Amino acid sequence: MNNPHHDSVEANRLPIRFSALQWMWMAVLFIALTALGVLSVYLQVEGARWQWDNALLNPVFLVSAIGLLLVYFAADGLRLWFTLKALGYAIRLQDMAQLVFLNIFVSNITPLATGGGVAQVWFLRRHAVPVGAAMTATTIRTVLAILMIFSAAPILWAWLPDLGGEARGLIQTGFWLAIGTYALGFFLVLFKTDWLIRLLLALMAGLCRINLLSQARFVTIKRHWIREMRRFSRGFRMYFAGGWFWVSASVLSTAVFLIALFSFPALIFWALGYDLSYWITLAKMVVTTFIMYFSPTPGGSGIAEGVFGGFFSADLLTTHLVLAVVVWRALTIYLGMLIGLAVTFHWLRPKPLDQKAGA
Repeated sequence: MNNPHHDSVEANRLPIRFSALQWMWMAVLFIALTALGVLSVYLQVEGARWQWDNALLNPVFLVSAIGLLLVYFAADGLRLWFTLKALGYAIRLQDMAQLVFLNIFVSNITPLATGGGVAQVWFLRRHAVPVGAAMTATTIRTVLAILMIFSAAPILWAWLPDLGGEARGLIQTGFWLAIGTYALGFFLVLFKTDWLIRLLLALMAGLCRINLLSQARFVTIKRHWIREMRRFSRGFRMYFAGGWFWVSASVLSTAVFLIALFSFPALIFWALGYDLSYWITLAKMVVTTFIMYFSPTPGGSGIAEGVFGGFFSADLLTTHLVLAVVVWRALTIYLGMLIGLAVTFHWLRPKPLDQKAGA
């Protein structure tokens, strides 16, 4: 028989078990990679240098930036909230607000941005959402964004003939290979779940044979993985059966989130006095985000700054290029990470024994 108290204690434990020193080193890594990304802008653009512009203190820009941030954060939370509603789970909006910033911080501080998904599943588990359903909801939320970005990126790349230089053909091929790989992965998860389970079990059996995984651990993982992966696959079917309103709302909020995210550079350029096409700016940001999905660095740090600088170097004065890069990342990432830092450590701090017992 399951022990309810044991389950509640386990639910309180964040599966990303890093020491304070490891958190510090990951923060240092993020900062170092970000600095290298900004440095790459200096290296690839002759005459680039940092120079502050008081136009970014204009009240109209500040009010517009705050308004866009509110839309950006709200849409980020709502796209997961609507997905959970389609799956039959209701989470309080104030809890969703915490989840947004928890995800921003953890996903940008952990390698390959894998920690954000794990942290969200853990958080939802604390709020009575089963692991399989939480995995389904967070994956659907991500898949919706990926489908929109991956569908648009190759088309927009063809619409931007000045980008890529001599490597343009290679990059175009990379687009289609990436899209094909993602499509195959989703197909296996959704329609050939048993194939995937057998593949993973064979892999773990191999790890047991070379003593990298204990037999007891293998049995435990096998029992939980099979149950959760099948629940995960069923969750996708439940999502589409969850009612047209919730499904449509999750798709619409995802589109609003992406448009808000891609609009920050256009707002910055406008404040700095540039008359760049909003649609061209949006197109370049879609391609930039597509590339960031394959960055091995936490939150795309280093890669994001370099790609952004390369794409917009011909449009901005060299005195504004680095400034635009830093302000763009500050609004879309750094601010959310600061809030997420407080939220994360609120949930990570040790709980009093009487609070644990009552959890």
